[in-house]
Amino acid sequence: MTTHTEAEIESQPSCWRRAVADVPAGALPEPGERVAVVGCGTSWFIAMAYATLRERAGLGETDAFAASEAPVGRSYDRVLALTRSGTTTEVLELLSRTSARTTAITADPKTPVMTAADEIIVLDYADESSVVQTRFATTQLAMLRASLGEDLTGAIADAERALAEPLPAELVEAEQFSFLGSGWSVGLAQEAALKMREASRSWTEAYPAMEYRHGPISIAGPGRVTWMLGTAPEGLREQVEATGGTFFESGLDPMAELVRAQRVAVARAFARGLNPDEPMHLTRSVILSS
Repeated sequence: MTTHTEAEIESQPSCWRRAVADVPAGALPEPGERVAVVGCGTSWFIAMAYATLRERAGLGETDAFAASEAPVGRSYDRVLALTRSGTTTEVLELLSRTSARTTAITADPKTPVMTAADEIIVLDYADESSVVQTRFATTQLAMLRASLGEDLTGAIADAERALAEPLPAELVEAEQFSFLGSGWSVGLAQEAALKMREASRSWTEAYPAMEYRHGPISIAGPGRVTWMLGTAPEGLREQVEATGGTFFESGLDPMAELVRAQRVAVARAFARGLNPDEPMHLTRSVILSS
């Protein structure tokens, strides 16, 4: 029997196609605006990716924060809140106290965020039954990338490849993972590590690729994987392999490589007798009592 998580992972290319074909006009940050992008958990890591892409595109200063850590006194033209559930306490509290114009991207049109933000983008077709977030995260990032003028044709093709290729045994059986990214893919490396923790309770870490040699490489070794999302710095593969560790780099679009990491997380969950739809100690949304 296919789990909800598996079905949601498989549906990502079709969700991305819909997202890039229907980028909303007027609700997203305008060129030149100073923007804070906020979220919790997965949404924070997607915020990190988008913030880097937007600023590098020359569209305006863009910061990303966990909603609980966003600086209250800093001035922004717009706050963009990412929230699958529309109920996360920290996000709703931030929206209630900011003086900036606000936009929220959510999956559920029947939640408090619908009245908490000035502008709402609902991606209900990418909502999920699994607690573990996969397709909603990548679908909103696909839409955000398209809003910056990116052509995602190659990324979608890469995602289909990541779904079709067999999973290497050394990834499913590894003892430990270090996910690496550069630029916008640093956020995706963090998200890949989170998926592995959530779904399979695996030991995972994540770093900017150039930081890996500044200490974290000390844990590389036989049975451990250093997994690059994007293009690795020169010489890093050789240094990891010299430890006896596995270095994995596919050359796919980093968002598509995240899809492969999601698949590995599910495969590892099954190998450990875990249900990826119901990760231990987690719920769909964190709602704190007042």
